[in-house]
Amino acid sequence: MFEKDWAQFEPKDSYSAQAVGGSSSSKPNPLVQLDPGLFIWTIITFLLVLFLWSKFAWKPLLKVLQEREDEIKSSLKDAEVAKTELEKVNLESEKILNNARAEARKIQAESKSVSEKQRDEIIYKAKEEAKKIVVNAESQIKMEKDLAIKQIQEKVINLTFSISEKVIKKNLTTDDNQKIIKDSLKSLEKFDA
Repeated sequence: MFEKDWAQFEPKDSYSAQAVGGSSSSKPNPLVQLDPGLFIWTIITFLLVLFLWSKFAWKPLLKVLQEREDEIKSSLKDAEVAKTELEKVNLESEKILNNARAEARKIQAESKSVSEKQRDEIIYKAKEEAKKIVVNAESQIKMEKDLAIKQIQEKVINLTFSISEKVIKKNLTTDDNQKIIKDSLKSLEKFDA
């Protein structure tokens, strides 16, 4: 039963019989056989394909490759330029940053100096004001003292007059009156000092 089925797969022509492993006496394999006409046509075809390839495909392909290479070189140059520009910008920004820091330190030192100067001025003005207050207070005290002494002197004089009136009423002698006046004046001088 299986023998019938295999029969349909057997080669029927001589080429297939040689390919399967059978041998045929009619013609040898054309792929192995050296044919001068096929050889010449193969060379002509190869040269034609090579010519067409070089004319229409190779030059445009080389042109595209050259353009790509030029583009890559240009990109590398641009990247190198960008890198140097970036380094310059970094250096400039670092320089600007250092200048800003130095300026900040300078401003800080100046503000500290100004604040110390203002503090010293305020302290000086406060001391001067305190001196003025002390001088005014001393002069006020002196005025108050002088006023108090004057008031005391007036009271002493009034007392002296009232005592004098009383003494006069008693009829004292002139010596007694002189003595009373001198004593009164001495007591006034004590208050004056």
